[in-house]
Amino acid sequence: MSSGRQPQSPVQMLSRWTSAPVQVFCNLLTSLACSAMARLPTHGSVIVPDWHETVEGKEYLACILRKNRRREFGLLERPVLSPSVAIDTASYKIFVTGKSGVGKTALVAKLAGLEVPVVHHETTGIQTTVVFWPAKLRASDRVVMFRFEFWDCGEAALKKFDHMLPACKENADAFLFLFSFTDRASFEDLPGQLSRVASEAPGVVKMVIGSKFDQYMHTDVPERDLTAFRQAWELPLLRVKSVPGRRLADGRTLDGRAGLADTAHVLNGLAEQLWHQDQVVAGLLPSSPENAPG
Repeated sequence: MSSGRQPQSPVQMLSRWTSAPVQVFCNLLTSLACSAMARLPTHGSVIVPDWHETVEGKEYLACILRKNRRREFGLLERPVLSPSVAIDTASYKIFVTGKSGVGKTALVAKLAGLEVPVVHHETTGIQTTVVFWPAKLRASDRVVMFRFEFWDCGEAALKKFDHMLPACKENADAFLFLFSFTDRASFEDLPGQLSRVASEAPGVVKMVIGSKFDQYMHTDVPERDLTAFRQAWELPLLRVKSVPGRRLADGRTLDGRAGLADTAHVLNGLAEQLWHQDQVVAGLLPSSPENAPG
């Protein structure tokens, strides 16, 4: 099975280390990390960040909700919109990677509005999940429906079967690299993950997400290390909490609107980076600061 973005017109497109030798690590890898990178968009420069909270935004969100519950979509399904709010769809394949136990499956479940597994179980093969997210483009004031197809594969399966990693990387538009704030080793594993997964994919969007950020009292990753990492790799770094999703009045059903509010920064961040990269590929934006007009 393979999946890539749907054809778009140019207008539509748009190893281990510890905290002590962080600077040495950064110096060694800066050139690799920064090569062939597009200029990263600043937060809110591409996507209107709080649009989903407006009256107009809520009208579009209604198509991915049913009685305040999130709707689930299969690979061939899509939201049904009324003719008055018909919009274009931009589709992307996203490979979620990281050390075992960091919360890859939990993150995808949270983004899709599904129940997060209480007990960790290694993902036995490749699991795909489709998430739709409407967002407004700042430059054109257009609304676009983003279709994110997340690919999640267990670490053991990746090591056991040689074809798994190539399948996950094939036609991928973005790589999400996860680490846990409560697992220092998962943070130290990021350089290896970046090298193994993204070294031969310079045109693919790369983002880093730290899970279990709500457990800051038990964090094994201090802010100074995050700062050094960002300076070395120049990648977007987001944080997500691992608290259980809020419930509706029945106490059992997940509150779909509340879940969207909790994950909007991740979905908007993905939409922003991917749409910006499409603009670069289409030749509508410079590919690097050096090529930008003075």
